Amino acid sequence: MIIDPAHGDSLLDWTREGAQREPVTIDSTVGMSAGGGATEPAGIDRVLERARAGVRRLGPYEVVEAVRGGALLIDTRTEAHRRDQGELPGALVIDRTVLEWRLDPACPWRIPEATGYDLRVIVACRHGYSSSLAAASLRAVGLRAATDLAGGVQAWIAAGLPVHDGPADVRV
Repeated sequence: MIIDPAHGDSLLDWTREGAQREPVTIDSTVGMSAGGGATEPAGIDRVLERARAGVRRLGPYEVVEAVRGGALLIDTRTEAHRRDQGELPGALVIDRTVLEWRLDPACPWRIPEATGYDLRVIVACRHGYSSSLAAASLRAVGLRAATDLAGGVQAWIAAGLPVHDGPADVRV
């Protein structure tokens, strides 16, 4: 049984005949918890703190060096934000809604560059918030070296690093 802690409603209920039922509660802080105990809403600041815990985020110049060393730079910004801020040289553009499927090496919908779980992936977004959550999700999938660009593309531009008008390397 899966329980939505915000409402206490059963979202999904199945059991094998004779199996003991143990509810699983959706944990709004990233993940699920067994036992069905109610959890307090974490709030986005706590979720972000947990996503960044123990992860070394990279500054703009560190990202440049990492990409030179073979890391994948993934841009998850919307088309409108990329048009406004410019395209990141060498970045692959992957929509946030399909990011995990494109980068999981075991997934049939992966991109060719998703060669193994040891792949170094750096996620970039506009300001460096949603990229932290995306990198945490990639680590949960098994990409242990996933991190993000601290400060996002805004920090990249402030550091004087180049952007261009396109075309972008968009992966759908």
